[in-house]
Amino acid sequence: MSDVFRKEVRFSGSGGQGLILDGIVLARAGVLDKFKVTQTQSYGPESRGGSSRADTIISEGDIFYPEAQNIDILIALTQTACDKFIYEMKEDGVLIVDNNLVKNISVSIGKIYEEPFTEITLEKLGTELPTNIVVLSFMVKITKLVTEKSLEQAICDSVKPMHKELNIKAMNLGFEIAKKYL
Repeated sequence: MSDVFRKEVRFSGSGGQGLILDGIVLARAGVLDKFKVTQTQSYGPESRGGSSRADTIISEGDIFYPEAQNIDILIALTQTACDKFIYEMKEDGVLIVDNNLVKNISVSIGKIYEEPFTEITLEKLGTELPTNIVVLSFMVKITKLVTEKSLEQAICDSVKPMHKELNIKAMNLGFEIAKKYL
């Protein structure tokens, strides 16, 4: 039996960072690319500032449990989230952090990408709001988990029309940041 493509992704940080939206967008992009997907989310009682987590599993085969248990890709946008979830990662996993918000990575993981995503987003787009889309797009460009075309369609299908242009700019910014690693 050949290995079936399957990736478990966790977006983690605090409420208000748009991580739940990232999980939903990635799941939609996976569906557009004809994968089987699950998407779950968990967040604290506070809509802003409490902990927030979204899991998306993308697979060619059946998915029997909807939450990530052996994380292939972890996006951590707070130190607390990184500290909490890094131990649930595979040894050869991919860790993506905002290095202005995550200063200490406690274990060695396969690949670590550290960028000041929030700062770059503010500088290039004039607002921090679409940082989540920048990070999601960076991850997609690095991992090729879903196609860029499906990601763009999923973003357009997931955000309000008035925010579409800004989020597409954020997507392109994420792709641009990733180019230096490719």
